[in-house]
Amino acid sequence: MNIINDPTMKEIVDDFCDEAMKLYLELDSVLDNLEDDPSNQTEMENFGQVIDRVMGAAKSIGADEIGKFCELGKLIGYKASQVTDIPLLEVVVAVLFDANDLLKRMTKAIKTGESKGLESLNTQAFVTRLKWLSEKFKSIERSSVAAKPKQPIGQADIDNLLQDLGL
Repeated sequence: MNIINDPTMKEIVDDFCDEAMKLYLELDSVLDNLEDDPSNQTEMENFGQVIDRVMGAAKSIGADEIGKFCELGKLIGYKASQVTDIPLLEVVVAVLFDANDLLKRMTKAIKTGESKGLESLNTQAFVTRLKWLSEKFKSIERSSVAAKPKQPIGQADIDNLLQDLGL
């Protein structure tokens, strides 16, 4: 039994859900700014940093699906911060809005005890967009804001996360 399903840990899970929902609102604000100016690389990297906070907390309580989904959003944000093609960035922002919406729904399902994972959400159109973006990002090697990343995150990492999520 992981923390999410342990009734004695409900308070911790509820705190995670409440904090995650606040961070999702922060992500909405970042995405609103990106919708106005998709070329704002600072905001794109900010998206990756905020979603990273949710990812760490999710993994620490055993919400692995949310953690992997956040990791995917983080990688997309960091890869997109290296793109200058405005039409592509507009698509990225739309996909990140969708990702944030799915994260909210997944988190709400955990809090209410109705969590059945991604399979219970209608994700087919979203998956199609993720795969399309994955193809567009194949040529981008840097996907971290670190000056000297310990291990570069590449396209294989995105592909592995999609596979781990069953997408």
